[in-house]
Formats: sequence, structure tokens, C-alpha cells
Amino acid sequence: MRSTRLSLSALVLPFLMGAAPVLAQAPAPTSPGVPTPAPAPAAANPAPAENPVVARVNGEEIRLADVQAAVQSLPPELRGAPGPMLFPLVVDQLVAQKAIVSAARAEKLDQDPVVKEAMRRAEEEQLQQALLRRAVAPALTDEALRKRYDTEIAGKPGEEEVHARHILVKTEEEARAALAEARKPKADFAAIAKQRSTGPGTEQGGDLGFFKRGDMVPEFAEAAFALKAGEISAAPVKTAFGWHVIKVEERRSAPVPTFEEAQGQLRQAAFEEAVNEAVEKYQATARIERFNMDGSPREAEPAAPATRP
Repeated sequence: MRSTRLSLSALVLPFLMGAAPVLAQAPAPTSPGVPTPAPAPAAANPAPAENPVVARVNGEEIRLADVQAAVQSLPPELRGAPGPMLFPLVVDQLVAQKAIVSAARAEKLDQDPVVKEAMRRAEEEQLQQALLRRAVAPALTDEALRKRYDTEIAGKPGEEEVHARHILVKTEEEARAALAEARKPKADFAAIAKQRSTGPGTEQGGDLGFFKRGDMVPEFAEAAFALKAGEISAAPVKTAFGWHVIKVEERRSAPVPTFEEAQGQLRQAAFEEAVNEAVEKYQATARIERFNMDGSPREAEPAAPATRP
């Protein structure tokens, strides 16, 4: 039991000593064995009965909420450890942290210029993240994402796709020979691809499945999307991968994804858009002065020419 505790402690310590919040990361679930304090308004501290003191270091308290916050910074495999084992380990590490900080302050390291600058930067980073989290939150609600889905995805035709096969070879001469064979009456394109091709899907007769324009390099996509179902490219197509002979099997509009399938994409797009809007808003309301590298004033940029009505 002692060796298990020591090994777990060795894993817990690096995460607690180096834990840092991430802007877009949601709070992780806590260990099932360590109770979570009841939620309270941001401006008020939990009542002592709900958030008891679990340790003191030089008179500075460590409360259950501190333990819970530390547990949330651990990776899932550690958060899943039994509560009775995890709780004392986390408390031990928080005690160690408090003791180190207390000793550093006693030696006035918090007044060291380098340390003060690092603390200032850390404080600014936390403020930036807190403000941006609050700014983007409305755009990431389920209601907002569903509205975005209805506007941008639902009810609109899916993007065009083709289902194609190809024969990929190294030289134009090989490609023209493969093309001539594939164009013979009753030729089996898949069999020729298995025999001649060196590219992806060779064992499946050169089958590339369905793909959109953006899924392939431009030269290949342009040639494939110019073909009708059943057609073979009139000439070999050169790309960075070699020479291709292309046959389109089918064309279709891609199925419209469900909300659940598109949710990750919608969330990422909404997040990036909301962050950009917030940054532009805060910059627009700030008084900003810019200088050259030597500190001299920058020349005013010329005004944009007026446009005629």
C-alpha cells in the first residue's frame, strides 16, 4: 500500500506543481471519492461547513475547495484513483506548495524583479483568459450552437462529392499505357489498378471512396470533378505524387450532418469567431499608441482615399 501511495504521489506532484488553466477547457470531473463543495456565487466563499479547512501552513488555510481545484488539474487516469488514497496525496502536495511559497516570501523573493515580472505576466494571462472565457460563453451554449447549425448547415444542400478510382504510376509513359488499357471495351478499371497502381487503395482496385474538392490536391480534384459518372480522364493527370488515371464512379451531394455530428465543428468556429470579435471590441475601445523599435514615435499612416458616392 505504501509503495502504491508513493508511486501515485510521484505522478500527482508534477501535475499540481505545473498545472495551468486552458482557455477553452471545461472543468474536468472530480474524483468520485472526494466530495465536491456545493456551488456558490462567484463573489462569495463557500460556508465553512461546506468547505472545511483540511490543513494549515504557517497559519494559511488549505480548504476542501483547494483540494477539489487541484484534483481537477490532474489527468483522468489520476482523477479516477480512489478518494481515500487521492485525498491525502493532494493535501500533502498542497501543503508542500504552501510551505515553498511561504519560504520564498520569507526570503523576499516576491520582491525580486525577475519574479515580479513573471508574476505580472501570469496575472495578465489569467485576466485575459477570464475575460475571453466570459466573452465567448454566450456563443458556445447549446441554444447558440443549434441556431448556428440551423442557419449554416440544416436545410442546405450538402457539398458536392465524387466517388472515384485511380491508377497512380511514376511516369507519364506508364500512365498512358494504363489509360489505353482502361479505355478498351469492357476493360475492368479496378483490376487494372490492382495490377498497375502504386497508390492508395491499390488493393481495393484504386478505390478512393467519396471525397470533396478540398480533400484532394487541386490538380487531382479539378480533373475528377470535371468527369461525369462512368467517365475516365482523357489524359493522365500529374500531381506531386506521380501520374494518375482517374475514373469517376458516382457523383452526389454529401449527406447533411446531424447537429451532433457537426457540433465539434460548430463549437470551434463559434469559439474562434467570438474570440476575434471580443479582441476587436476591446482594441477598439482602448487608447493605443505604437512606437518604433527604438522607442521613437511612429509616423501616422496615411488616411485611406475617399471614395466617390
